[in-house]
Amino acid sequence: MDEIKILVVEDENIIALNIKKKLKSFGYEIPAIASTGEEAVKMAEIILPDLILMDIMLKGDMDGVEAAKEIRKHFDIPIIYLTAYSDDKVLERAKITEPYAYIVKPFKANDLRSNIEMTLYRHSVEKEDKRKKASLEGRI
Repeated sequence: MDEIKILVVEDENIIALNIKKKLKSFGYEIPAIASTGEEAVKMAEIILPDLILMDIMLKGDMDGVEAAKEIRKHFDIPIIYLTAYSDDKVLERAKITEPYAYIVKPFKANDLRSNIEMTLYRHSVEKEDKRKKASLEGRI
């Protein structure tokens, strides 16, 4: 089986490298780190990762929620928010993009890993359900 590819979207370089190091220790492949929302959308299209870890507050014109909306519109890639912001306004904006999880920094490595594994499993089940439904609709 291929390694799971995770795109990390984080504008603080030290934090991004720390996340990358943790993810690699879990056996995941980190093909890129994006530091802006615009870069995240471009990288999602180029890499087609299995999952995206998305910070909400990013430098530039497009924050993580806006990037997630754009990615969700064009690609079937699950997103987990990994952010220091947990106020109600941010949470309400984030919910609209239907993330698979919302992890508040600082986080424990095991919490990150378990959320990633649950997200990957849930997404694979949802894809299989869609495939089965499409197959059944094709036979009717």
